Amino acid sequence: MKHALIVHANVITQEKVLLNHCIEIKDGKISVVFPCERLQSLAKDVEIWDARGAYAAPGLIDLHIHGFAGFGPELGTEEALLNMSLELAKHGVSAFCPTLYCGKPADMLRIIQNTVGAFGREQGARLLGYHLEGPFISPKKPGVMKPQDIAPIDIPALEKLWQAAKGHIAVMTAAPELEGIEKLAAFCREKHILLQAGHTNATYEEFLHGAELGITHTTHLFNAMSPFTHRAPGAAGAVMMHPEISAEIIADGVHVHPDVVNFLGRIKPMQNIVLVTDALLPTRQADGPFLANGEEVVFEGGVWKRACDRVIAGSGLTMLKGLQNLVTFGFALSRATACASTNPARLLGLKTKGAIAPGMDADITVFTPQFVPLRTFLAGRSI
Repeated sequence: MKHALIVHANVITQEKVLLNHCIEIKDGKISVVFPCERLQSLAKDVEIWDARGAYAAPGLIDLHIHGFAGFGPELGTEEALLNMSLELAKHGVSAFCPTLYCGKPADMLRIIQNTVGAFGREQGARLLGYHLEGPFISPKKPGVMKPQDIAPIDIPALEKLWQAAKGHIAVMTAAPELEGIEKLAAFCREKHILLQAGHTNATYEEFLHGAELGITHTTHLFNAMSPFTHRAPGAAGAVMMHPEISAEIIADGVHVHPDVVNFLGRIKPMQNIVLVTDALLPTRQADGPFLANGEEVVFEGGVWKRACDRVIAGSGLTMLKGLQNLVTFGFALSRATACASTNPARLLGLKTKGAIAPGMDADITVFTPQFVPLRTFLAGRSI
């Protein structure tokens, strides 16, 4: 779509919603955003799409997602990532980080080797790079990660993963209290990998030491981390008390209580809250069996739980549902949208994504006031 126009859209910006606006797209970029009252005669080669009063937001970006619609990296094929990309685009996602579970380095290496060929071939949401959720995490905070797969920091092993990924590792979760964290932070800084703290039993002081090393982003805040108490603030307390530390939040109302999400929005600078789904492979999958990380899971109480012991294994969120929940929990729509698009784009240094403004990529999500997806534009191409 070289030259197109979205008309009669309520355009969400970082500050407010622009009612009844038009978005002009040229060569995959947004060229101008203007009130539809100014719409005049158009060239014959312009393709027009009428949003009919629906919302238009910058494409949603999910930095932490294990799978969707029965597809995910754990299946170990390029086709799984390509299909995941297409299915996510149908639900408003324009870019994402396929997330690998904590695994033995050799197992993670095999998954990467078998899936890396998907990068650059996706027809749906853009593959930003892998998110490695481990294996350098705390055995005291495994969540549903398999204890036998947790490993001490091993830079040569990580180098092998990096080489196999051909540079396509965007994010890594690690526990900042581990021995060797300084070397890990240096490696990730050199390779431009966003290193974030998660699955951690760090003390308050250990967490802040990690922050001094540049580990200033947090994996699914409050989940699988040392909690906040008045005598031992822990990892969660460090995130809450230090405004410069940013955090993922799973806004399904189960992983974190809605009022706690609202509280976080009041104490944390809004640019430092990042909506993620942490969705599992069977999310929006039509038929079972439902498996995640090689184990059977059941959807119960609004989340996926491990069938054998009913431990929460991950969410069944879509990004649009998470966005809707943030609004329900008390966030203004423009600020909630920033958490789902602008903020993750900034974290990964995606300078042409995360906003509907002239010069930005024409990654646009259009949805109803009920947060039902209508159309996704990827670099101006309609999905």
